[in-house]
Amino acid sequence: MAKFVLLISWTEQGVHNYADTTKRADAAAAEFARLGGKLTDIYWTLGPYDLVAISEFPDDETATAAALQLAAAGNVRTTTMRAFGRDEVKRIVAKAKG
Repeated sequence: MAKFVLLISWTEQGVHNYADTTKRADAAAAEFARLGGKLTDIYWTLGPYDLVAISEFPDDETATAAALQLAAAGNVRTTTMRAFGRDEVKRIVAKAKG
């Protein structure tokens, strides 16, 4: 499955409901699983983002659907990045070299 990094910022609503953050993370994990994905790790962070999540999905479209559903609840906004592991990068480099 493809890996994704989600950089997550709380909205005003999300900050107001900060006490529910771990419950919301559990709900997100369940929704990701329903879509065929997996919330691999989640970290609450200091700095420009409030959370960083690592996830896996079968494809970009499913990852996008999950991010849209997550944002639609109104507690967070996401920046999602496709992540490539070492073996994937080796294959990419091999293709680039021709």
